[in-house]
Amino acid sequence: MVLIAAAVCTKAGKTIVSRQFVEMTKARIEGLLAAFPKLMSSGKQHTFVETDSVRYVYQPLEKLYMVLITTKASNILEDLETLRLFSRVIPEYCRNMEESEITENAFNLIFAFDEIVALGYRESVNLAQIRTYVEMDSHEEKVYMAVRQSQEREAKNKMREKAKELQRQRLEAGKKGYKTPSIAGFGSSSTYTSPVVETIDLPKPTYTPAKPVLTAKAMKLGGKSRDVESFVDQLKSEGENVISQVAANKPVAAKLASTPNIHMEEVHLKQEEKLMVSVGKDGGIQSFELHGLVTLRITDEKYAKIKVYLDNKDKRGIQLQTHPNVDKELFKMKSQIGLKNPSKPFPLGTDVGVLKWRYQSQDESALPLTINCWPSENGQGGCDVNIEYELEHSHLELNDVTINIPLPIGCSPVVAECDGEYKHESRRNLLQWVLPVIDRSNKSGAMEFSTSSAIPSDFFPLTVSFTCKQPYADLKAVEVLHVDDETPVKFSSETLFYTERYEIV
Repeated sequence: MVLIAAAVCTKAGKTIVSRQFVEMTKARIEGLLAAFPKLMSSGKQHTFVETDSVRYVYQPLEKLYMVLITTKASNILEDLETLRLFSRVIPEYCRNMEESEITENAFNLIFAFDEIVALGYRESVNLAQIRTYVEMDSHEEKVYMAVRQSQEREAKNKMREKAKELQRQRLEAGKKGYKTPSIAGFGSSSTYTSPVVETIDLPKPTYTPAKPVLTAKAMKLGGKSRDVESFVDQLKSEGENVISQVAANKPVAAKLASTPNIHMEEVHLKQEEKLMVSVGKDGGIQSFELHGLVTLRITDEKYAKIKVYLDNKDKRGIQLQTHPNVDKELFKMKSQIGLKNPSKPFPLGTDVGVLKWRYQSQDESALPLTINCWPSENGQGGCDVNIEYELEHSHLELNDVTINIPLPIGCSPVVAECDGEYKHESRRNLLQWVLPVIDRSNKSGAMEFSTSSAIPSDFFPLTVSFTCKQPYADLKAVEVLHVDDETPVKFSSETLFYTERYEIV
């Protein structure tokens, strides 16, 4: 394969960036690029056009074209693969596919092009390697600079502490009527004064205890946690995408935060279920797992000795497991949650997990929501995509349903039909199908769109997210009783059923 040149040009034929990889005169390359839009207007072929001497392989990028000029003897399959890599490089440096944005980042694009092709031949590199080579990034340098900044910061803190100590000694000496100690070598009459002490009133340092959010140990630089924080802040300021453990749990946190604030009594029960599903694009469940947990929170000591009655109508065979301190025989015989020692109270002011369950299945009827995606090639280099959903459990009301459909790089879908709303995230190469509510009144719906350049596998994996106020397991708390006299206790409850991972692969 011999690649002559790579260029980004407008649909009108204006060349924005061009990089040739073989010896060729400027007039020759300008002539080849000028001939490209004329060949396009003939509409003879799609994706590539040929002349007597060269072949043009191209891909639309919104209002622009990514064009490769190769010899006619080159392998067209390798040409197309190289073209895909070129097209993926451009969004790395340009926020949008506009002429001004391409011009502004022309040098970065040329450097990236040179990493892909050398002397007309494709290099064995991927996008991550290109990014590293162009940025000339060094992890060791970042670590060194972070440690050095930490040392400088500690030295400044020590200087401030020393200055404060000198100021304190001077003030104490002044109160007692003594002169400030003289410095040896400067004479007995001269005194030492610090301009820092004289002009800066340093506040007493305050220390904020770290919040016990993360249980995993963080990386340490210089042996102190604040070094890690400064290192992370530095990486973020340089444009690095740093994902913390809190951000990794964002889907769960987002679902929990989406639930409205409810009134909580002195006895509050919370039932939480999270769903993890993987479904094949041709049908069939690859994995289905549900985890549930009931927590009890008591804020008044007079309600600490209670038992909770659960109405269990489950017919799926969900595996229930009580806390070790809960009376298992009482739960099996009467479906009541109480401590083994009734004279002991439940802990106050904290969420106590009293019951958990797990459910696994390979039966497609276990899915609360099914998604069918049917991409098909339209014969013009693109695809027509039909997606439909079906609510399988009509007693559920799913809220904030989002179906994320991946798109090829630079692809702009044309939506012909959509039940609900949709958003095209061009920066993320994503089409989002958004449905505020799915219930028995709109159990099914469909979306249809088309793309100009894609293959069916480009639209997978799909991901789905939703929340629900009804439980998946047919299990709920119906009554709370005092242990001593079995009088009813007023309680509040909340239920949250959400997706932690739901994908069609």
